[in-house]
Amino acid sequence: MGLSRAAAERWVGRWERQQQRYAVDREERFTVIADVVQHSTADRPRPMIVDLGCGPGSLTARLAERMPAAEIVAVDRDPLLLALARTRHAAAARYVEAVIGEPGWTDVLGLPGPLDAAVSTTALHCLTEESLRRTYQRLAALLRPGGVLVNADHFPPDDTQPARIAAHVGARRSERLRAFAHEDWESWWAATAEDPELAGLLAERHQSRQPAHRQDVGVGHNGLCLSRHTALLRQAGFAQAGPVWQFGDSHVLVAVRP
Repeated sequence: MGLSRAAAERWVGRWERQQQRYAVDREERFTVIADVVQHSTADRPRPMIVDLGCGPGSLTARLAERMPAAEIVAVDRDPLLLALARTRHAAAARYVEAVIGEPGWTDVLGLPGPLDAAVSTTALHCLTEESLRRTYQRLAALLRPGGVLVNADHFPPDDTQPARIAAHVGARRSERLRAFAHEDWESWWAATAEDPELAGLLAERHQSRQPAHRQDVGVGHNGLCLSRHTALLRQAGFAQAGPVWQFGDSHVLVAVRP
């Protein structure tokens, strides 16, 4: 039996609430991403967008609502989160299970042509530096000239006093917000294990993370600062790259394909 709509709505709702603990001004960051993509694709009647590490469809759904003519391919490695996205936000995108950064991962996306935009939020920090380098290179090859890569994430501060102060300001804001959140990452996942409807998906999730050849793709956080991301993007072929929004150590980083 498939995942019910009621269960998907319940678990996605809890996901949205617990994520408020970690992403400073999360809704504003989503809005900025959509602003960038809409501006960059203003002359495209049906822009092609890929959402990298889509999870349960938080950014995907917001982009689809903002840009209903867009064709969105949402990709993630986690079968449980993808099932939540497919059930809760079925019409928003075409969902694909793939390990970002693994050799050949873009071959399974079924892209009909060049991308107009690639977006991601709090996902690419899980890639090792070498995997991230390959991913940036691959995306540069897939994007059309003028296309954009938009990566919204927490970047460890560069080694400057202003950057460290900015990170402190953001951390203090996060601490204040956490007072209103009753669930965190660990407790959300622990709670899913108590729901019989998710048992099969959790087993599939566990199995999908076993193959040894995937171990060099994912890490907890690669620790790469903003300037290192910018350097990797330029090495990958993006002519220009830089932040367009910041609060604390949370940035929206945009790279433009020449």
